[in-house]
This record gives sequence, structure tokens and C-alpha cells, in this order.
Amino acid sequence: MGMLSLPGFLSCGKKKDFNLSNEKDAQASGSDENLERGNWSNKADYLLSMVGYAVGLGNVWRFPYLTYQNGGGAFLIPYTLMLALAGLPLFFMECSLGQFASLGPVSVWRILPLFQGVGITMVIISTFVTIYYNVIIAYALYYLFASFQKVLPWSDCFSWADEFCSKTRLVSDCNATLDGEIIHANYSFITNNNLTCMNGTINYKPVQFPSEQYWNKVTLQRSSGLDETGNIVWYLALCLLLSWMIVGAALFKGIKSSGKVVYFTALFPYVILLILLVRGATLEGARDGIEYYIGTQSNITKLMEAEVWKDAATQIFYSLSVAWGGLVALSSYNKFHNNCYSDAIMVCVTNCLTSIFAGFAIFSILGHMAFVSKRPVSEVVDSGFDLAFVAYPEALSKLPVSPLWSFLFFFMLVLLGLDSQFASIETLTTTIHDIYPEAMKKLRVPITLGVCILLFFLGLICVTQAGIYWVNLIDHFCAGWGILIAAVLEIIGIVYIYGGNRFIEDIEMMIGKKSRLFWLWWRACWFFITPVLLMAILVWSLVTFSTPTYGSVLYPTWGTVVGWCMIIFCVIWIPVIAIVKIAKAEGNLCQRIVSCCRPAANWGPYLECHRGERYSHVVDPKKEKEHEIPTVSGFVY
Repeated sequence: MGMLSLPGFLSCGKKKDFNLSNEKDAQASGSDENLERGNWSNKADYLLSMVGYAVGLGNVWRFPYLTYQNGGGAFLIPYTLMLALAGLPLFFMECSLGQFASLGPVSVWRILPLFQGVGITMVIISTFVTIYYNVIIAYALYYLFASFQKVLPWSDCFSWADEFCSKTRLVSDCNATLDGEIIHANYSFITNNNLTCMNGTINYKPVQFPSEQYWNKVTLQRSSGLDETGNIVWYLALCLLLSWMIVGAALFKGIKSSGKVVYFTALFPYVILLILLVRGATLEGARDGIEYYIGTQSNITKLMEAEVWKDAATQIFYSLSVAWGGLVALSSYNKFHNNCYSDAIMVCVTNCLTSIFAGFAIFSILGHMAFVSKRPVSEVVDSGFDLAFVAYPEALSKLPVSPLWSFLFFFMLVLLGLDSQFASIETLTTTIHDIYPEAMKKLRVPITLGVCILLFFLGLICVTQAGIYWVNLIDHFCAGWGILIAAVLEIIGIVYIYGGNRFIEDIEMMIGKKSRLFWLWWRACWFFITPVLLMAILVWSLVTFSTPTYGSVLYPTWGTVVGWCMIIFCVIWIPVIAIVKIAKAEGNLCQRIVSCCRPAANWGPYLECHRGERYSHVVDPKKEKEHEIPTVSGFVY
């Protein structure tokens, strides 16, 4: 980077008598170098916020199940490879992008105006997901409060249960030997005649465990389908309101307040996981659960199945929260010379180790549940909502002092969810700040609270009696291949249009010059491996796409149409913004497209003191007449 001029230092927000010798002292003091946008108070605030954003509910309720389903410990091989080939390269790219420009996921596309719709797509999808994600936190809050009872309300078939509720499996009929002949009879005949059922011939009555009926009948008051909206479940609405109040309170000062909250919300779940693991490991049957999770002899032959590699890639992709816009938003508050390379590796490794660690805590207690109920572990293992709100609560209800363990588990779920929610809302407010910086600077608290209030009201449909169907619908469409489209376009745009080597030079302005050997791996991933993998996952997702269902409940046609409308609304901005940019450019069609594929005149480091010779031409955004998303009226040729 070239020599820095005195005016450049002044634009970094330092005192007017600033000199070259005390730049490092100013940065070491922890003061903000970007006085307009602000910076993280310290490195720990940023790292914990990133870990909290990346480590979410999926680490607890999806990864352990996938590991069990896909060959036990053998699944860690494709999982680790996909981390290195797809997850980490994209994670590092987004962290570097946000930190270099100090801009959110929409305004950062000054790098490539033609693709600015990709940033808008990321923000809109994050908005949809934010709406239903807080509903899941509301579910966890409800169970948290329900745990403050001497006897857990889902531990037995109480007044809310129907005739199908049972704590044990009931035998319906089986084969037995009578007078030397094999007969098939109902179980009452077998017991009345002191006969014994033959192994492998027993049929069980269709029963539901108390935790399952409590989830459907009490917590959700679930209706028959999406057609039957029903009433708002008032206690879930109150829990949703409380969840949004917590989010609003944590973010009222932006990263300055949320950066402190995450010291508790990001770290304490690890304490709870450790407590649950120690308790689970001491229970009878825990070993059986662990063996099902990792396996005494991992099934290496599973690696020959394409489905296993697809599961590993998708889990890595969604677990790291890439292409949601949050990584760019959080990184945009870093100081310019922060080592985003080491940060990316640390956060990614922490996220994956957390998933593995959580699996031991989950499966040890599920193994005990299988032991107590005399069922194979495979019959008590599940993922998603059924694991978090049916299978695991059922297992916890069988432990001594069960309310304590239930409280700890759901408190952990609440904290894991809130961490991710903080970053999602910060993504939205960062986008607003970049478009209207002066308004956001003066009205940060009202705008943040306004966003939370608006999203609360939009989420009320998800706490009706048909709410779980809406949650599942949004998750099925918006959190699926819409994000994959954004990720594919993001890496293609930056690497092949803006220029991968040019982007590497930008990164070196922040972290220092690196050898060609250092960049060999990243070039291989960014230029070829990662785009190919993302395209393969996208094509696979489209080919295997199926209409949404919730359990055995099918969605009506209009529900599927609504789902398609949501995802079309998310991705339509990519071509729309591209057309608008081309229409506003000058010249013939070819010249317009070329101009839109060049960085905007104000693309570069946010502060003048960091621009050096490479970006000495950059238009100072503070001198621009409008603070909105830049147009294509001026580009660097």
C-alpha cells in the first residue's frame, strides 16, 4: 500500500494534530477508527458475535442426526472435506468483502453494480427467516417456562391427552405357538392363554407419547392443516413478544450493546452442553446412544453414496450461515487491518467442533431414553422440531430432577437462537444505515425498535393454530435453494467478473502481502472447486425438490403457490436490479453491460487513510449528494 497523506488520516476520524507515529497507538486504544459507522469495541466482541451467528439450532438438532444417518464417524470425512472446499472459502470471502468496504450486504455491491440484486436477495431471505426463527425461540421460551413445575407437563398423559396417548408401546397382536401350531392372535388372547409372542412377529398399537401430544395439542394447539388458521395461541404470542423485546434490548445501541450481550449468550450454551454431556454419560444406556451416533465401527461404505456427500455439503453451507448477508454485515464493523483470515478459520472450526460436541450430549441422553423405554435407539432419534420439542423433552422427563435438565436444555436453545437472531437483525439495520446513514445515526434506537415491532406483527401468523405449517413453509422455500442461487452468483461475480486476483490484492491491503503458495489453495477453491460444488448442490436441490409436508399433513395447492411466490419475491430482484442498472448506464447495450460489470466510482476502503495508491481515485462517500445505493453513472475505466 502506498504512502498515506495527512488528509487521509483526518478522514479516519483522528484529531487534527494526528501524526504518523501515533496511528498504531490510536488503534491500540480500542477507539473507533470509523466514527461514522463505528467499530467493534474489541476483537472478542466480533469473534463471539460471529460464533453466535454461525452456531445455531441446526448444530444441535440437525448435525447429530445426519451423522447417525450417514455412517456414524465416517460422515466426518465428507463433512471435513466440504468444510475445507465449500464452507471456509465462501466464509473467508464474505468476511473479507465486508471488512474491506465497511459496508453491509447491499451497499457492498458497489464492487459489481450489475449484481447488486444479489445483496437485496440475501437481505430479503434473511428477513423471512428472521420472522420464523424468532417463533422457534418463542417455542423454546414456552417450554422453558413450562419447566418451572415439580412434574413436567409432558411427562405423562394428563387431562389434555386422548385415548392414543401412552408412555409405553402397546402390543396389538403377534404370532404364537398353540398345540404345536403357529397362530396369529390379538395380544389379549395371547396373555389370557399364557402364550408367548414369537420374536419378530409383534405388531404394536398406534400410540403417541405424551411429549408428542403435548407438543401438538398444548403447545401448538395444531390445526388440521394450513387451510384451518384458527386463533392466535396467546401464550405463544406473548413468548414471541418477549423474544423480540430481548432482541430489541440487546441491539438498541447496535454492535456496542450486542457485542457485550454475546459474552453470555455465545459462551453459556457450551457450559450447558458440557453439563448435559456429563449427566448423560453417567446414565444407563448412554453408551448405546453414543455408538449409534459415532458407531463402534463406522460404516465407511456409506461414503460411496452421493446422498452422504450432498448432506455434508448442505449442512456445512447452512451451518456456517454463508450467503445470508450476516457475515458481511458483522465484518463491516471490523477495523481495516483486522486479520479476517485467522478469524474465518477460527469461527469455522469452532462451529464444526460444536456440532460434533453437541452430538455426544444429545445422543447420550437419547440412548438412556431408549434403554428406559426398551426400544432401539433408532426409534427415539429424530431431527428438527421432533428432536427439540418431542424426543429430547421425552428423554429429559425420565431423568431424576427432570425440571432442572429441561430448564437447562431449553435455556440453551433460547441462547443459541438469540445469538443468530442478533446478527440477522443487525444485517437489516446495517443495510438501512448504509442507505440512510444520517437518519440511522440520529434515530438508531427508534429504527431498531421499529424493525423489531414490524417483524413481530408479521410473525403473528406463525403463532396461530396453523402457525407451525407457516414456519415449515417459509423454511422449505426461503431457506432452501434461494440462498444457493445467491451464493453461486456471489462467488461467480467476485471471482470471474470483478477478478479473483484483484480481490486477493484487496485482501492483502488488509492482512499484508502473502506468498503465491499461500493463495494457491484459495485460488483453487474460489476459481473452480467451490463454484462447482455450489452448482452441484443447487442442481441437486432443484432436481430433488418436493412439495412441502409437515409429518403426514399435505399442504394445499394454494400453500405451495404462496411458497413459490415467496421465493420468487426473494430472487426476482437479481434480474430487476440488473435491468435497472443497465437501463441507467450510457452507450449501446454492450457498453452498458460492460460498464455495469465495473466497480462503482466510490468502491474501495471506506476511509481515505486506507485507500493508498490503488484506490486514490475513489469518490469520498461523505462528499456524495445522495447516500443511497450507488447508481452506475460513474465507473472506473
